[in-house]
Amino acid sequence: MSTQESLISHLIELRTRLLRIFAAIVVVFLCLAPWARDLYTVLAHPLLAHLPKGGSMIATEVTTPFLVPMKIAIMAAFLVTLPHTLYQLWAFIAPGLYAHEKKLVAPLIVGSTFLFFSGMAFAYFLVFPVVFGFISKVTPEGVSMMTDIGKYLDFVLTLFLAFGVTFEVPVIVIILVRMGFIEVKKLKEWRPYMIVGAFVLGAVFTPPDVVSQTMLAVPLWLLYELGIFLAKFVPMEGS
Repeated sequence: MSTQESLISHLIELRTRLLRIFAAIVVVFLCLAPWARDLYTVLAHPLLAHLPKGGSMIATEVTTPFLVPMKIAIMAAFLVTLPHTLYQLWAFIAPGLYAHEKKLVAPLIVGSTFLFFSGMAFAYFLVFPVVFGFISKVTPEGVSMMTDIGKYLDFVLTLFLAFGVTFEVPVIVIILVRMGFIEVKKLKEWRPYMIVGAFVLGAVFTPPDVVSQTMLAVPLWLLYELGIFLAKFVPMEGS
């Protein structure tokens, strides 16, 4: 098979994989769409639980009451189908990997998926109640705490992404060590800078209170330490 024919066959396979990913998301979204409002209620619960008596959320745009629940349904569909998406990507790249690479990549895909979901769960069940509890307590007298649902969605998605990526630190560390970009010894030397950087990131991605900043910084640091520990058992590229 010529180089051009091989490239075309790979592009066709990639298109097929992407279409399967898209189709799975669409199917799951159509199944979830009738319950989009219920999904929104679940997502909004951490804030609603801390609103003052008689308080509520608002929609400042005409289409927001419809679009926000639909966006949440799409997000939920993406998360539900994430294992399928990762499998399709894995099936596409697997033929080009060596046997020892396949043994490493498969656990990393499973582990990264689990860690990302764990980060989101950590944010929803532990961080959100602290953050919204803090905001409700510092709200000045005479100010009604009535958050726009679109702004709320943007806020929680930012925190979901921040904590999801934070929980990927062990995987990132293992990949960097495995590819030979850095040594475990150097990672240990960077530990003080990592701790400072963790608290800086906590200050950037969380509200300005010490508790919520610490709830991002401490897991980031501990996961960095976990990555260093696990990287000791991963052989470097070419070894």
